[in-house]
Amino acid sequence: DPYDGFPESYLIHGGRTPNNEISSSLYMLTMDSRGCNRKLTLCCKEKELVGELPEARYGHTMSMVQSHGKTACVLFGGRTFMPAGERTTESWNSVVDCPPQVFLFDLEFGCSSAHTLPELSDGQSFHLAFAREDCVYFLGGHSITSDSRPPRVYRLRVELLQGSPLLSCETLHTGISISSAITTRIGPSHRYIILGGYQSDSQKRMGCSMVVLDEKEIHIEPLEPPKWTQDIVHSRTWFGG
Repeated sequence: DPYDGFPESYLIHGGRTPNNEISSSLYMLTMDSRGCNRKLTLCCKEKELVGELPEARYGHTMSMVQSHGKTACVLFGGRTFMPAGERTTESWNSVVDCPPQVFLFDLEFGCSSAHTLPELSDGQSFHLAFAREDCVYFLGGHSITSDSRPPRVYRLRVELLQGSPLLSCETLHTGISISSAITTRIGPSHRYIILGGYQSDSQKRMGCSMVVLDEKEIHIEPLEPPKWTQDIVHSRTWFGG
């Protein structure tokens, strides 16, 4: 969202290509509609980062937090290639969950810092993230190590103090077992719809949920799903987030 004179923008980080290349680049995409004809122009610039940098990854999330008049980007989770020393010819393209670290980006100065919290003990990927003010909620996701989708929520609080930021984390057991779902925000309020995803490797999640963030909690409520077409119902593949 627009903040302190910065325009509304979209952040793009990482990703995996069909050629099994994984990126570590960060791009900022902004929209410009100047001129008498109000023509919409997209501007994409690569943002250079310095400090403790996250490795190339995909299946992660990025969220924006605001605290004490400052703003920062929170990156968590994702997958990357197995370390070079452990890869063989047969496992050359094998992937592992990234270490469960939290990375903070200062987009104004391009500084990145890594943070380890005891509550975040397992790597996870293809989860959902919802942010409000100084808190980010990490919902669901899949862990390669345990091959599971734990029904939990992590609430991460980020205080952007003078000097070093202060991070704290709490585990909430009020989540849902889900990965690779689509989420979309509804209007200006902190309300979201979760659509699709996987409950297990062989079971698609055909239901929908409403997520509401108030000032202190996250609330997840069932929502009536649309009438799926037979192509979607019987397809083995679910195109999620």
